[in-house]
Amino acid sequence: MTRHHPEGTSLMEFSAGTLSDPHALCIRLHLERCPLCSSRVDTLESLGAVMLEQQPLTESSKPAVSTFDAILACIDNNIGPVETQQKRRDLIEKLLGCNINDLPWKRQLGDVSMLDVTDRFPGQAERVVLQKLSSGGKAPAHTHRGTETTIVLQGAFSDQNGIFNQWDFAVLDVNDNHRPIAVGHEDCITLSVLSAPLKLTGTFTRLLNPFMS
Repeated sequence: MTRHHPEGTSLMEFSAGTLSDPHALCIRLHLERCPLCSSRVDTLESLGAVMLEQQPLTESSKPAVSTFDAILACIDNNIGPVETQQKRRDLIEKLLGCNINDLPWKRQLGDVSMLDVTDRFPGQAERVVLQKLSSGGKAPAHTHRGTETTIVLQGAFSDQNGIFNQWDFAVLDVNDNHRPIAVGHEDCITLSVLSAPLKLTGTFTRLLNPFMS
């Protein structure tokens, strides 16, 4: 059961088709396993369709083609729940081109490995990264220079905000200083969208901040 969800504003932007591709992907993956948020998006899309039907379309009031197409795409591409673990993995593998456990991970710091997949989202301003925290491992203490949107793809982690299980959703910013710990018996793999580099806050690791990008 998912316990951590996107905010209502993010769901509205997703429904309207105005989110960036990486952020929309994070929400789409969450919707696959969250009936609550999926129902909310269904309602938002239905309301949007009704508003389009009721509003008289004069030349001055017609939505831009790109906006109209985005709304139609949201309605047409309604996401149903995925029932099996294999189907959920297929969704991710289709995005990345291979099994997430077989990716060419690069050791970053301590128990953390990373793979930058920003190039999969051409034209986007944010950095998009996959991060793997070894089972039982701890990430370096850090805060954020901007915002970080994260969804758990495998395993679970805990921090001061609680335990985040598979498909849970988190948004962190400059007000959050945390040190995630992987819980359970498997590596924790997350997909994160960052508007700015992290800022390490540990006694020694903070010396590495000039090299963070």
